[in-house]
Amino acid sequence: MKISYSELILLGNPVLQNVDRLIALGCDRVELLMDGEPWDDSYGRWNDLANELVKRKVIYSVHPAAWDSNLTCENRVIREAVLNMNKQALDFAAKIGAHQMVLHPGFLSSPAFSRQTAARRAMEATWELAAYAKPLGVKLAFENVGYHGHSIYTMEEFASALDGVDDTVGYLIDTGHANINGWNIPRLIRHLSGRLDGIHLHDNDGTGDAHLPLYKGNIDWEPVFAAIRDTCPDCELILEYAPGTPLEELSEGHRLLAAGVNYQ
Repeated sequence: MKISYSELILLGNPVLQNVDRLIALGCDRVELLMDGEPWDDSYGRWNDLANELVKRKVIYSVHPAAWDSNLTCENRVIREAVLNMNKQALDFAAKIGAHQMVLHPGFLSSPAFSRQTAARRAMEATWELAAYAKPLGVKLAFENVGYHGHSIYTMEEFASALDGVDDTVGYLIDTGHANINGWNIPRLIRHLSGRLDGIHLHDNDGTGDAHLPLYKGNIDWEPVFAAIRDTCPDCELILEYAPGTPLEELSEGHRLLAAGVNYQ
């Protein structure tokens, strides 16, 4: 089973220190969250950082900067900057041998704007990034983002968004975002199982993106575990907990996830 720990829980601390602290928990898979001041400081030294990261006995995935980043932004200059940032993150992912990079397709920043235009821009960016990622050997994990009216997709639209898109791009389900939007998470997992590369696992009460540990919100986890076990046991299962969450919650989440998905 591929259980990964997201660096989000240690947001704002030095990157190598974060990775070492996660390794100390017994983790051998880490999703690097390339956001916050430490990554900003490291921008000009990414080659050095990559060289240090590959010395760790860890399998990496990469999550580009998420805050202030929108591939469907109404401002063309910002859209192009975010697209370029994703390409730079793909280059970094290739340097450290990361097997996949999360792709946030974008969100509707205001109901005053066109959802259809946002969706078109999202797919244009997805195709361009797929073409960039393919020769690098890095897969893209297309994540459901946006809630409280900001998502550019319904559940059904998200599930069909990659129809016809190169298989360099697969799906990543974020359980927290899906829960806020009232999506049926087990049904979505089963529907996407043939193209599902990852799941961000965290909980909330359905009102906000709290990134709580498993069983600390109102998600019914048993049907989620059953859907994973039955249809996609080999996808990347990423515990993505909020900054400041005690690190032992990752170990407990690992135990709960392993027990739930491996249950016979």
